[in-house]
Amino acid sequence: MCGIVGIVGTSSVAGRLVGGLKRLEYRGYDSAGIAVLNGRELLRSRAKGKIASLEAQLEKLPVDGAVGIAHTRWATHGKPTLANAHPHFSGRVGVVHNGIIENYAQLRANFETPRKFASETDTEVIAHIIDDEIERGLSPQNAFRAGLKKLTGAFALGVIVEGHEDHIFVARRGSPLAIGVGDGENYIGSDALALAPLTNEIIYLEEGDWAIVTSTSIEIFDENDNSVTREVTFSTAEAHAAEKGSFAHFMLKEIHEQPMTVARALSYYADGNSHTIIAPNGLDFSAIDRLSLIACGTASYAGHVAKYWFEQIAGLPCDIDIASEFRYRRPALSPKGMAMVISQSGETADTLAALRYCKERDMKTAALVNVMTSTMAREADIALPILAGPEIGVASTKAFTAQLSSMLALAVLAARQRGAIDATQEAALTLKIMTAATQVENALLLDAQIRDFATDLSTARSAFFLGRGPHFPLALEGALKLKEISYIHAEGYAAGELKHGPIALIENGTPVIVIAPFDELFQKTISNMQEVLSRGAKVLLITDSKGAKFAQGMTSDVLIGPDCDPLIAPIVYSVAVQLLSYHTALALGTDVDQPRNLAKSVTVE
Repeated sequence: MCGIVGIVGTSSVAGRLVGGLKRLEYRGYDSAGIAVLNGRELLRSRAKGKIASLEAQLEKLPVDGAVGIAHTRWATHGKPTLANAHPHFSGRVGVVHNGIIENYAQLRANFETPRKFASETDTEVIAHIIDDEIERGLSPQNAFRAGLKKLTGAFALGVIVEGHEDHIFVARRGSPLAIGVGDGENYIGSDALALAPLTNEIIYLEEGDWAIVTSTSIEIFDENDNSVTREVTFSTAEAHAAEKGSFAHFMLKEIHEQPMTVARALSYYADGNSHTIIAPNGLDFSAIDRLSLIACGTASYAGHVAKYWFEQIAGLPCDIDIASEFRYRRPALSPKGMAMVISQSGETADTLAALRYCKERDMKTAALVNVMTSTMAREADIALPILAGPEIGVASTKAFTAQLSSMLALAVLAARQRGAIDATQEAALTLKIMTAATQVENALLLDAQIRDFATDLSTARSAFFLGRGPHFPLALEGALKLKEISYIHAEGYAAGELKHGPIALIENGTPVIVIAPFDELFQKTISNMQEVLSRGAKVLLITDSKGAKFAQGMTSDVLIGPDCDPLIAPIVYSVAVQLLSYHTALALGTDVDQPRNLAKSVTVE
């Protein structure tokens, strides 16, 4: 959600700021802008819509300087208009902000001298507060520090001030922010990818930190204003990760990267030579009596699938919670339990809050993340990587299958540590798991067939996805993907729940996608499929060769996927639902990589 980039140096920054914003496009946005200090003068350029509009504006009316901040905005307070685009100014102060200032209305009302506001945003009040403090005689540093004390909510901030052309003031509370270390200049960014062409030396600010960044120095203070030192880490983020290569969209590229990313995740957790699962970072399930999986969106559906694995393979009781509801229901937590949060970015606000809720109650915690330098990875007791690499498309694909792959291996680890399986059984399960990457590659061969069905699906107003067992969560994920990028209403259901209400919505021509590779529940799923067929539904059965043979003549549309062990089928058959959503969106002409109203990383509640 939103993106910040900033440079403080001695040469032109405008072009590089725009380049940084382009690398942040994947986060989702509806406007963009930059502000620079040209000598002592504060200048800005903003545009509604895509960064290309900002570039066109800059070509007509260039602004440049040696110090600058830039922002891609995803609207929260105020519509996506030019007036609401960042950066926001007040007097001599320019601000970019990710997050939400919860007490902004009160702050606006509290100024002793009335101030003129030009936007509907919560952000603009920050600029006014700092400018007001400077008018009262404080230095920019002290004005910034005083302003932070007045803010309630979540924020990552970049601030520049007229007359201080070698300074950017930054802070983070609840939203991530990093400082890049350069040679004769320094940088700020929402993530390391934004700074990849500029530096690979990154300082991640801790919760409550604020800092003064100049071209030659970085001073960091904690939430109590004590001077602190934060570790410099070396980022592996590469600029080419934000390039599509030969693919039309990032989403398609990332779908096709899955044989590699699944293999990479599994090679981290499974030893192909000894056919054993490796316990990462001292992870031990033996004394745990309950596992709580906590996540949002696609990551929560990965957790739903993993619940089947942890309970069926390891006999470990497992709860799955939507992070945004978790702490508000005040769950009863077992002192012998473990909470595992799942997040691609490791910065998802609700999931991070749930992690902290568990830590405050002395519960053992683990974070399954794609970004090992993220806040969750740093704050959890154990950080577990999925190794998917940067995921640019807003609709998650390769992170989902990497999460599934990692948790399947962890379920086998839990089974061994808890004595639910012996060494022979562990070896057999590991061998099955290690075939997943090859079968995912085979699933990609379905692309052309899926494209044909997607053409019909693109004309529908509503669609349904059905599955049983671990394919029920996959039905939920399939429906979510279709909603996210095609804007077609879709719902996922456990197939056995049809008769309990949803079947009332089935009418002649309603598309129903049934995910059912042959397993012990296959015949029950086929019975449910026949129930919707008899009511006029247009059914696509996604199955394997054995399932297709069994269901021959029952439905006109059958997609035959790879024959694979039921254990890995949820990973393999994810590809089919991803491609189905992709080609449907393509047929409708929607923005596949940056769907409307969505952000890649939701860093505010």
